[in-house]
Amino acid sequence: MPVTSSSNDPEKARRFRDAALPYLDDVYTLARYLLRDPSDAEDAVQECYLRALKHFDSYRGPAMKPWLLAILRNVCRAEYARRAGAPIAGIEDAEETAEQAPLWQETPETPEAQVLRDRDASTIRRLVEALAEPFKETFILREINNLSYREIADAVGAPVGTVMSRLARARAMLRSAWLAEEEQPK
Repeated sequence: MPVTSSSNDPEKARRFRDAALPYLDDVYTLARYLLRDPSDAEDAVQECYLRALKHFDSYRGPAMKPWLLAILRNVCRAEYARRAGAPIAGIEDAEETAEQAPLWQETPETPEAQVLRDRDASTIRRLVEALAEPFKETFILREINNLSYREIADAVGAPVGTVMSRLARARAMLRSAWLAEEEQPK
């Protein structure tokens, strides 16, 4: 495929880097939650940024972060469609790795506190992963990526009221699941 002069424009590349790279971690975080695999998430982020660069000349808004997350969602949906015939691992089959970022960064005071914190983080990740897709996605975009309701609505292509409803339902489902977890013997 021939390289066009616009894709070989160093000024465009610089503007794109300045605008898009600050959101790389947020895009990767959403990809990790949606695809559940670090390697697949890296591939999806790369594809997202390639598509964004390709269409950067025509980009006029909304804010950069929701635009990138919307592109990533499309990339991930294409990956889901590709995988449609392949079996998908259940939540209990998901591998816990040291490279997964904890949901918060606090220095534990004691080894016991670290064990409890690790158990809680693992439980939260598992409970978030178990949410149905629209609730999980909305929860991650709001609570992990700190997007506003409007930015989430732009990213997922849904009305703000739907975003608010999904977020409230996701929080309620997580609260119920957390309480059920706490009632189980350890």
